[in-house]
Amino acid sequence: MFSFLKPKMAKKSISEEEIPKKYKSLGFQSLAGIFLGYMAYYIIRNNFALSTPYLQEELHLSSAQIGFLSSTMLIAYGISKGIMSSLADKASPKKFMAFGLLMAAMVNIMLGFGTAFWVFMILVIILGLFQGMGVGPSYITLAHWIPHKRRGTLSAVWNISHNVGGGIAAPIVGFGFAMFGSNNWQIATYQIPAAVAIIFAMIILLLVKERPKHEGLPPINEYSKEEANYVEKKEQLEESSEDRSFWYIFKNYALKNKNVWYTSFADACNYMVRYGVLSWLPIYLIQVKQFSQGEMSVAFFIFEWAAIPSTLLAGYISDKIFKGYRMPPAVIALVIIFLGIIGYWQSNSLVAVTLFAAIVGCLIYVPMFLVSVQAVEVVPPFAVGASTGLRGFISYIFGASAGTTIFGIMIDTVGWHGGFLLLLSAAILGIIFCSLIDLSMKKQNRLETMSE
Repeated sequence: MFSFLKPKMAKKSISEEEIPKKYKSLGFQSLAGIFLGYMAYYIIRNNFALSTPYLQEELHLSSAQIGFLSSTMLIAYGISKGIMSSLADKASPKKFMAFGLLMAAMVNIMLGFGTAFWVFMILVIILGLFQGMGVGPSYITLAHWIPHKRRGTLSAVWNISHNVGGGIAAPIVGFGFAMFGSNNWQIATYQIPAAVAIIFAMIILLLVKERPKHEGLPPINEYSKEEANYVEKKEQLEESSEDRSFWYIFKNYALKNKNVWYTSFADACNYMVRYGVLSWLPIYLIQVKQFSQGEMSVAFFIFEWAAIPSTLLAGYISDKIFKGYRMPPAVIALVIIFLGIIGYWQSNSLVAVTLFAAIVGCLIYVPMFLVSVQAVEVVPPFAVGASTGLRGFISYIFGASAGTTIFGIMIDTVGWHGGFLLLLSAAILGIIFCSLIDLSMKKQNRLETMSE
């Protein structure tokens, strides 16, 4: 770990009467910081897709080469998400997150000067590696600053940052074109978003705080008067965790934790459905369902942005109705998604297909989000990065790649029916793994009750 990424020395403990005010103030600032920071990560990730028509024309690249560049970045991101999130356990969350964003912005600036396919391939790999530095610090910050009883709701607020960032990437690029014209498409698609990201990297450093103990505050459970969960009671190591190596934490609290594996495989199934629908939606609607370009664009927009209200509602429901159990609403969502995929596949009318696409888009982020929150709660706070890393690696390497590559192979070999059967199978497996997580968490709570 580079020394400049390590946490600062712990401050002296502040007085008892100042703790509530400090906790609320610093917690709010940290939540705002990771929201804006993760939003910026997606601005300089989704902008690459907006550059591909110009990239294809300028460098005379084939569609296969453009697809290869996109999938290469996706794989690099998945690998990095696994490694970087684990390394973040030993780092300062705000420095780690800001550094990754700053480096990703620098790579975007260099993309604007690329003139050959192999140059772009190297740069998108590097971009994917730095992109992986955003999610781990975010979950670590949520785990240390947000109490369990409010974690579902407030994590949902953070979670929509990637929808917001992905959505405003197009207007930012559009502003670049308005300012510099289509002849300077490199400035508009790469360098203007990079400049925006650099500003947000500074905002991360300003707003996001270190872990509470480094700010002179007690741990979150002590402040919120919540009982530590079973995992935290079993492993009272937070103070001594600084002496544990990255590999020790990853091996003992991620690799040897069945619940981390359950969340990882559940998320892989969710990602398979997400990318299986999202990646192929434009081709499927235009070529198979005979949608116009405009009708397809509307359906695509609805698929992405319908997730925002449903994610916020899912977090609230898991906190208030299911009392912190994250998996019941995830299972309900997956059952509806299963039916929605069938409707999307079998319907022929424009309204029905768009409606079922909206249902799948509205709900697929619900189990994805809830599983990610659950992954934070099945390990002690000092191992959140390791849990997030393993889940992220499996989600992208197996889930996202299956939803893109294997789905495409199924289309070529047995037709679209084969692709949709693959997605239905993923939904069923997702229900099974989410159910296993729920059973395990209830068993842990029974053990906790018996030990009191």
